[in-house]
Amino acid sequence: MHSFRSRPASIALLVAATAFQNAVAQFDPLSYVDQLIGSRNGGNIFPGATLPYGMAKAVADTTSGSNQGGFTLDGTPISGFSAMHDSGTGGSPSLGNFPLFPYASCPDDDIDQCDFPKKTRAANHGQFDASSVVARPGYFEVTLNSGINAAMTATEHAALFRFTFPSGGNLSHPLILQDLTDLSDSRQDNGTVSVDPETGRITGSGRFQSSFSQGQYEIYFCTDFSGSKMFDNGIFVNSRASTVAKDLTISRSINGYPLPGGAFVRFESVDVPVLARVGLSFISSEQACSNAEAEIPDYDFDGIEQAAADAWRQKLSPITLSAGGVDDSQIVNFYSGIYRTMVNPQNYTGENPFFGTGEPYFDSFYCLWDSFRSQIPFLTILDPDAVAEMIRSLIDTYRYEGWLPDCRMTFSKGYTQGGSNADVVLADGFLKGITAGIDWDVGYEAVVKDAEVEPFDWSSNGRGGLDSWKALGYIPVQDFDYKGFGTMTRSVSRTLEYSYNDFVIAQMAQLRNNTADTEKYLETSENWKNLYKSDQTSNFASGADTGYVGFFQPKFLNSTWDFQDPLWCSNIDNAGTVCSLQNTAHETFESSIWEYGFFVPHNQGDLISLYGGPTQFVERLDFLHDSNITYIGNEPAFLTVFQYHYAGRPALSAKRAHFYIPRFFDTTPEGLPGNDDSGAMGSFVAFSMMGLFPNPGQDVYLIIPPFFESVNITHPQTGNTATVRNVNFDPTYEAIYIQSATLDGEPYTKNWIDHSFFTEGKELVLTLGQNESSWGTAVQDLPPSIGEYTGFNETLSRRTASRNSGPRYAPNFRRNGLGIS
Repeated sequence: MHSFRSRPASIALLVAATAFQNAVAQFDPLSYVDQLIGSRNGGNIFPGATLPYGMAKAVADTTSGSNQGGFTLDGTPISGFSAMHDSGTGGSPSLGNFPLFPYASCPDDDIDQCDFPKKTRAANHGQFDASSVVARPGYFEVTLNSGINAAMTATEHAALFRFTFPSGGNLSHPLILQDLTDLSDSRQDNGTVSVDPETGRITGSGRFQSSFSQGQYEIYFCTDFSGSKMFDNGIFVNSRASTVAKDLTISRSINGYPLPGGAFVRFESVDVPVLARVGLSFISSEQACSNAEAEIPDYDFDGIEQAAADAWRQKLSPITLSAGGVDDSQIVNFYSGIYRTMVNPQNYTGENPFFGTGEPYFDSFYCLWDSFRSQIPFLTILDPDAVAEMIRSLIDTYRYEGWLPDCRMTFSKGYTQGGSNADVVLADGFLKGITAGIDWDVGYEAVVKDAEVEPFDWSSNGRGGLDSWKALGYIPVQDFDYKGFGTMTRSVSRTLEYSYNDFVIAQMAQLRNNTADTEKYLETSENWKNLYKSDQTSNFASGADTGYVGFFQPKFLNSTWDFQDPLWCSNIDNAGTVCSLQNTAHETFESSIWEYGFFVPHNQGDLISLYGGPTQFVERLDFLHDSNITYIGNEPAFLTVFQYHYAGRPALSAKRAHFYIPRFFDTTPEGLPGNDDSGAMGSFVAFSMMGLFPNPGQDVYLIIPPFFESVNITHPQTGNTATVRNVNFDPTYEAIYIQSATLDGEPYTKNWIDHSFFTEGKELVLTLGQNESSWGTAVQDLPPSIGEYTGFNETLSRRTASRNSGPRYAPNFRRNGLGIS
């Protein structure tokens, strides 16, 4: 001890630095990823083997009503093992094409006694013990009760399955079938399959219904086998099989359920595992074969798994942390959330059969209404190169189809849920300096078209009701719209979302020195005010008054008010009210007017004034959360957790984040409060626990203390490492309130930072305590707003006015005498 103390300071620092570097080198983020979080209770996650944004996604498929990601841990049996999936979606399941299913033998060695149809094989042979499931990045394994072990890994466009059969007894000639179905039984006419009598190679294709859209897609596969020697092969239709026939074209059938059909291969012995290599393509079976041959040339299962793990390790390694004594479950929650942000969307570059422009092509955006809020902004920090490719893909889709998508899945236009939220995705990337390969002139052209031109089918892209929007300044309920068509609902939420869409366009215009567009879209971004009814009250179902007055309400074309109960479609509405895409739905989407009452991300100053000032705003926000009106399992709730910052109460945002995590987000299979929505829930957890939450579409991150002693984020492009470090960190989370802060060693009082924090690698040090302080509460410390902040404590503002003002927000729009900077 004495000799250590006598070391020169420089040597001590060197020792400490070396120890830190060794600790980082030994840290493996993959050991903290639990892919089974959300595999029960409607999380709908994909827990199987894939690469970051990979097209091939291999996992066991269960028969659950919640099998949108393929596999569930809810006691339902396995119907097959397939290599195409999405993750975390709602609605009907997507993909799950061409599943394999293994048998150690057919009874009496008679192929007609094997169960070929999906329903019967799942019911009779698909049971498994949940304790046999192993899921880690790039790998999935499960053992059926029959004793057959199925393990799988994946490359970009192919999956490798390994089936190990129980030995002994009277088992002989194991059989692996592959059928022409998908998870939602959506196959159309005609499915085809062929099996090569000499090699056992199975090729085929099918046309399927795209999820959450009116579209269809055709997909091709190529399956080869290695391991045990082939015995025979053939095709099956319904419950009968033949080793004579080798080719099959099959109809959908007449009863609304696709007729079972496919091919099979039998093998000589159960003593040798069978490897099944499944190549996939949206172009042709030949390309599916070449994908498999190029990516898995030698059936090296361990090597493919290792490569997949290394790919995930590289993606996750820029974020490291010092746990500070917190339970490991918190670290698992954090890294598992990060992991899920990179499962969807999927990189289909080179597999687009419609527009092969040489640009990247990403698919499976379910949906930008969900992912613009935190998932894609998170990737802007962790993987800006991928975000650049996503934006290029969105712009290229605009070039080909004439519109930016709001949802997109398997080359089909998904349904638009609210505004034109690709505008927000593009603006967020533009503001944060995402440039690689992007033609921002075309990108700006695309967002302006969303604002100015109404498509004929605005249910799937663009915006509807633009004549009314321009003439009246809102979307009317029961609008008269003869130029384009979509579900005539959601007039309130569309008005609010269109307002924000126009604001982000204004930001892009300002950075492009387009003054006219800046002024124009700033003006229309204030249209949200036209639906605010200052005397509107809100009552509970019991008739009791909530005590709050002033809510958004729908308006007719003649500017008279319609009525929607502010609590309809809230978390406490048990009347079965509909607020979705049905023709009978109301005027908000998937949420209540109570919650949409906070969706003015660009002008919290004026919203706070409308609600009576910061004290009343905080009380209303508390009421939203404490009365369970909001549902944290749906994306509109995300920003409301942190909107206390705008009222000068950042401590309450920290308190609210700790209320939801881990109470509603934990590490169990039922650990998500709702659909993961392609990593939206994962990004909410990751941002919250990292201590920096975005206001998406703006260069703003709201500061709360990280859930760990420190978090380091190395920017993949600049190589600079940003650090958020807590002083007086308390792993029991009693001390979660910021008392003071420094940024790169200088006092810092703003309760937000900008994106340069990450690109330049700054250090934010937060000193914590058990009580709320005055940090971040002064007017000049609040995040940007178009409207002025009024009604705040001026004494507090004056007391803190001399503190460091922090980074300047640009572009910075403020009115009421301040003009536009």
